[in-house]
This record gives sequence, C-alpha cells and structure tokens, in this order.
Amino acid sequence: MEIFLIRHGQSSNNALVDSTLRVEDPLLTAAGEQQAQYTALHLAAGRHLHSTVRHAARPVLDRLYCSAMIRAMQTARPIGEALGVRPEVWIDIHEIGGIFLDHGERKIGYSGQTRSQLAQRFPGYVLPSQLSEHGWWNRNFEEMQQGYIRAAEVAQALRRRAAEDVRIGLVSHGDFLSALLQALGDQLPGEGVYYEHRNTGITHIDLTPERARVRYLNRVDHLDEALLTY
Repeated sequence: MEIFLIRHGQSSNNALVDSTLRVEDPLLTAAGEQQAQYTALHLAAGRHLHSTVRHAARPVLDRLYCSAMIRAMQTARPIGEALGVRPEVWIDIHEIGGIFLDHGERKIGYSGQTRSQLAQRFPGYVLPSQLSEHGWWNRNFEEMQQGYIRAAEVAQALRRRAAEDVRIGLVSHGDFLSALLQALGDQLPGEGVYYEHRNTGITHIDLTPERARVRYLNRVDHLDEALLTY
C-alpha cells in the first residue's frame, strides 16, 4: 500500500493573527483554495510518485479519504475532480481536539456539520453511516492523549490493509498527521517528536505488513513561494 498524507489548505483560522476570532469549523481562505488546486494538478500529473513507478495504466490514487471538517473536504474536492476519484469521509482522521472553541479557560465542543449539510455542500462525496443529522462530533474537547489513541487505531486500520496493492490519499490535519506518523513508526505515546506539515504538504509512505517506509515528508514543491503557509 502506498499512502499519501496531505494536510488541508490554509483555513481562515490558520490566517488569523487574533486567535479570539477563530471559528469552530473554518473554511479555506482564497490562498487555501489555490493551494488545493495546485495540489490537484500536482497529483494528476503523477509528480507525487517516484519516476520508477509512474505509468499510464495505473491510477495515481485509487482512493481518496478526508476528514469531516470543512477545510479538509474543501481541499479534497479539486483533488477528486482532477483524479476522477470520489472523496470518502473518514471521520476518525479529524484534527486532534475535535470541533471546539476556547471559552476562557474552558474548551467547549460543538456538533460539527450534519449529514444533510455536508451532502448539500459536497455532493457526490461518500459519507459514512455514522454521520447523522445530529452532527459527527457532539462531545467535549478531545485531549492530546485521546488523539494519540485515535491515531493508533487509524494506523492499525491501515496496517490491516497493508498488503493491498493500492494508492490512497488522506486529506487530514497537522497535529493528527504528526500523531499518525508517530503511530506508524511505533513512537506513541509521547510528544518527543513532531512531524510538521505546511498547508497541503504531502508525505509519501510505503506501508507493508513489515514496516512503514517514509519516502518523503512535508513536500511542498507544488506550491509557489507566495502560497507557502502554515
């Protein structure tokens, strides 16, 4: 299995100087939308692949997953269109913390988008059965250790499929992608290492039942310098 980890494009929260203006489920900025478009063109051209494995007979991605957070779903849209692949929502690859806002010393959880809201905003996406009309989060702030546990569960789900001859893309979030890489490298639990990803940075992993081989990390050569953001 080949895995391409892709961080979402710049969100309105990413671009804020004043963190008190954050919203719980931000949209992409205009720059974020451009980043997503450049990423789609990069993937469609097969530039994310090693030259030795590029050939026309093989899809550049067989499956494309994204979190249920709007910024990830927006980032997945041009990628799916460029590759002819329907994005599939994988709720468990959401950002650590979940849908929340700081309220002074308290972090309050919010529901997240409902099934009908996401279906209307993102027609054609594959939505999981657990996505209901009550929203997909509806709980308190997720602590870091809980996020690590979730990342380990996602890593295990990927390992169970490691023998498959498929290429998959995961459009996810900075903290979660770092935790997932730690989990795939048996480095959890702990905060001793952090794998940074810029907006739409790409990481390529060859996953076999024996090991996870990182071919490259946080690659952003598909972006113009003006679009390099965190």
